Amino acid sequence: MSIDTETARRVAKLARIKVEDEALPALAGEFNAILGFIEQLNEVDVEGVDPMTSVTPMRLKRRVDEVTDGGYQDKVLANAPDAREGFFAVPKVVE
Repeated sequence: MSIDTETARRVAKLARIKVEDEALPALAGEFNAILGFIEQLNEVDVEGVDPMTSVTPMRLKRRVDEVTDGGYQDKVLANAPDAREGFFAVPKVVE
C-alpha cells in the first residue's frame, strides 16, 4: 500500500493537524515508511509465541482492591475552569 500526497492531506485533515502543502510529500513519505515497517512485522512468524507484557519475565505488583476517594481532590479540581463544593461545575445541557 502506498500513500500519496492527497491521502496524506486527508489523514491530516481527519486528525485535525494543519500541514502546509510543501510538507505533504514528506508526510506521505513518513506514512509509507511506517506502512513498510508494518509489512515487515507481518512477515515475522509468531506461531506458538505467547503474548507477553514485558521482554523480561516479571510478576506485576499486586495491591489490595479497595475503594477510596483517591485523596487528590484538590489537585484534580485545580485545573477546573469552574469547581463548586468539591465538584466540577458544568453548564446545563438538557432543559
